[in-house]
Amino acid sequence: RVTSVDISQETMYQSIGHDNSEKKWAKWGLASSVIANVALAGAVCMVAFGNTEPTLESTAMRVAPQVAPMVHIAPRNVFQGANFRRNLRVNAEESLGFTGYIPYPDTTGASLTPLPALQDKSPYSAELQQTAAAIVADGKGILACDESTKTIGKRLEQIGVPNEETYRRQWRELLFRTPNMNEAISSAILYEETLFQNAEDGTPFVDIMKANNVIPGIKVDTGVRATFMDGETITEGIDGLAERAAKYYKQGARFAKWRGVLRIDPNGAPSMEAIEGNARALAQYGKICQMNGLVPIIEPEVLMDGAHGIEVQRWVTEKVQAATMKALSDVNIEWEGMLLKPNMILPGTDSGKTASPEDVAKNTVEGLMRTLPAAVPGITFLSGGQSEEEATRNLNAMNKLYPNAPWKLSFSFGRALQASVLKAWDGKTENVEAAQKLFYALSKANGDASLGKFEGEHPATTGSLYEKNYVY
Repeated sequence: RVTSVDISQETMYQSIGHDNSEKKWAKWGLASSVIANVALAGAVCMVAFGNTEPTLESTAMRVAPQVAPMVHIAPRNVFQGANFRRNLRVNAEESLGFTGYIPYPDTTGASLTPLPALQDKSPYSAELQQTAAAIVADGKGILACDESTKTIGKRLEQIGVPNEETYRRQWRELLFRTPNMNEAISSAILYEETLFQNAEDGTPFVDIMKANNVIPGIKVDTGVRATFMDGETITEGIDGLAERAAKYYKQGARFAKWRGVLRIDPNGAPSMEAIEGNARALAQYGKICQMNGLVPIIEPEVLMDGAHGIEVQRWVTEKVQAATMKALSDVNIEWEGMLLKPNMILPGTDSGKTASPEDVAKNTVEGLMRTLPAAVPGITFLSGGQSEEEATRNLNAMNKLYPNAPWKLSFSFGRALQASVLKAWDGKTENVEAAQKLFYALSKANGDASLGKFEGEHPATTGSLYEKNYVY
C-alpha cells in the first residue's frame, strides 16, 4: 500500500537522498509500478472520455497566444491530492491556449507527435555566426541599455531628472559617445525608441555606434502577463515579430533579446507549465529572429528573490535551462548563431546567506556544462540586481576557474554598468566627461573579468542594486 506524503515548504526543494536499506529496490519497484499504472489509466481515460483530442499544429512548437485569458486560482499553499493536480493541469492548459496538450509522449499510442522536420538554415546563417562571435570577442561584452520608457524614468527620478525624451536621449548619448568604449563593449541592447533616435546633432545613434565598432541590438519582447497562478508569468511579443525583426534589421540592429522570467517560492513555483511555456516562447522568438538576420539572445532568468539556498537556485536554473535547450532544439535553432543570457547562481536574497565568487562560479558554470551545447559561442550573464562589484568579481572567478570552458563567459550588464555612471552624471552637462570616464572604467573592469584578469579596487560607487520582481 502506497501512502501519500505531505510535502512541507521546508522539504519541497530538497533532493532525494541515498537509501541504503535492503528494501530500497522493492519499495521503488512497487512505487514505480503503481505510478506507471495510474499514469497509463489516466492517459487512457483522457483519450477515451476527453472533450477534445490532442491536436498537432503545422509548427514544431505551440506557445501561448498573446490574448490568452488569465486564470485566477487560489494560492498554492499545500497539495490537495489528485483532483488538485488534475485541475492545475487543466487550468494551465487553458491559460496557455493549448488544446488536448500533452507535455510528454503519449504512452497509450493513441496520438503520436512527429519529429520536427529538417529545415533549411537561415539565409543569414554565416552572418549570424560572425555577429555572435563578435559580440563575445575576447575581453568584451554587452551594454544592456534597453530599459523601457517607464523603467528609465525610475532611474532618472533617482537623480531628480524628469522622464522626458530630451533627457533619455542625453543619457544614452553620454554612453554611446564615451571615448574608446569599444575596448570592452562590443555591443549594446537598445529599446525601440533608442534604435530610431538621433543624437543632439542629428546623427542617428545607430551610426554613432557603428562608427565606434559597437553592434546595435534590440529588445523585442513586449513584457509579461500573469498566468497560471501565484503571479507566474509568460513573456509576450510573438505576434508580428517577424515583421518587426525585419524592420529592426533594416535600421541596423544585428541581434535581439527576449527575457523569460521565472521565480522560486515555497509554494511550488516555478511550475512545469511556466517553465515549458516560457521555454517555447523563447524558442519561437529565437527561430523567428534567426530567419530575419538577428542573433537571438536567449534569456531564461530565474529571479534571485526568495529565502532558498544556492543549491535550490542551481537546481531550478538547471531545469529551466534544460527545458529551454529542448525547446530550441525542437525549432531547429542554429546553435552557432545564438547566445545565452542566464542568471548567475546565488542564494536567494531573503536567505540571509552569501556565496563567495568561487562558489558562484562553480555552481553557475558546472550547471551550464550539464545543459548548454558546446556549439553555442558564448554566454553573456545578466547581473540580476547584484552590486556592480559583485557582478564583476563573480564573472572574474568563472573565467579564472574555468579558462577552458567550451563557450566564452562574458557579460550583458545593465544596472551593473550604469548605476554609478548615472549618479556621476546627475543630469548635468558639466558632469558628462567625468561620467564617461567612469563608464569606461566600469566597462574595462568587466572586460578584464571576462578574461579572468580583473584585479585591484573596483571603480563602482554604489552598493546593492537589487529590486524585487524586477522588470525592464
